[in-house]
Amino acid sequence: MERTAQCHCGQLRVIATGEPERVYACHCKACQRRTGAVIHNGSSWPKSQVRVEGEHKIYGRMADSGFEIRFHFCPNCGSSVFWEGDRNPTTCGIAVGAFADPDFPAPTSSGWEESMHRWLGLPPGAAHFPQSRS
Repeated sequence: MERTAQCHCGQLRVIATGEPERVYACHCKACQRRTGAVIHNGSSWPKSQVRVEGEHKIYGRMADSGFEIRFHFCPNCGSSVFWEGDRNPTTCGIAVGAFADPDFPAPTSSGWEESMHRWLGLPPGAAHFPQSRS
């Protein structure tokens, strides 16, 4: 199976083959500020299953884990589409919303729930973590 995630203007595309290793929800304040949403929904893929097309710029920062994480975004519309970091150098993260696929798998874990908006619900069976899933 092949899935395509893209920025708002369509210039930056990330094509992923197969299935994601993990689909998760993150409620940390950094993700809330980065996405402008109350929750970040991400998917993890082996880099060998990911192809990037189009220009992108990078914003890097130190994550709460102590490792650098680099977010790749479209220089035209500003959409953050994918990221990679030093904690898991063989993995690429892709924003689930960038796939715009209502049939995409639901998250199986939810991290940083200490910052979760209390009115937010998650799928039954999802693992819950007050902080990182580590």
